[in-house]
Amino acid sequence: MGNFTFTMIKPRAVAKGYTGAILDQIIKDGFRIAAMKMVLLSKSEAEAFYAVHKERPFYGELVDFMSSGPVVAAILEKVNAVEDYRRLIGSTNPAQAAEGTIRRQFAESVQANAVHGSDSDENAAIESTFFFPFKERYSVDGDLFMQ
Repeated sequence: MGNFTFTMIKPRAVAKGYTGAILDQIIKDGFRIAAMKMVLLSKSEAEAFYAVHKERPFYGELVDFMSSGPVVAAILEKVNAVEDYRRLIGSTNPAQAAEGTIRRQFAESVQANAVHGSDSDENAAIESTFFFPFKERYSVDGDLFMQ
């Protein structure tokens, strides 16, 4: 169990003004933001980030969606971060997500989901590095967050 995970607030949720409400829930659940930025992914950056899904039928739509507007990327810090964040965001399908979860409240559909969350400690490290060099990561005490 690691003490950090990666998240992205996806384009539609950013466009609808949900960023603050989503961040508020994350913080109220005990997460600390170790790094955060708003970026517009190019199509090639979205393809690279979601390369693991390249052979899946939804890959093209996912890439188009993720490059359609700005996202808010963040590294979140908390003991047992990946598992706790997955619980907080809920099922990928918002209709099946538990009441009170981020996806239940803010996602429109599986395709137009509100947030991404790492599914393992290994992927949290890979995804965090995709967006944040180590010099942009800070731990609870303000020191550089090097994991």
